[in-house]
Amino acid sequence: MTTLDRLFDTIAARKNADPDSSWTAKLLARGPEKCAEKFGEESIEAIIEAVKGDQARLTSEAADVLYHLFVMLAARDVTLQDVCAELERREGTSGLVEKAARS
Repeated sequence: MTTLDRLFDTIAARKNADPDSSWTAKLLARGPEKCAEKFGEESIEAIIEAVKGDQARLTSEAADVLYHLFVMLAARDVTLQDVCAELERREGTSGLVEKAARS
């Protein structure tokens, strides 16, 4: 089991936890919209650090982005396995071809 698997499992387990005992539970209790908002905020912070070129800060912000992405997915009952299955479906397909197929 990878670090990302363990993180996703921990987040999923917190869905029914007391919001006063867990930041993850508190985010999830606020609903999918708030989870999406937090993901957006963290994404912007990662973009800023990428532009600045500070690798340590970008690494930290990237970890925040992954965490908040997983919370947002959990809020909408999308599993890590669902996302991995979609990535596997796309594997071996040119990004240009895949993007054209969406149109």
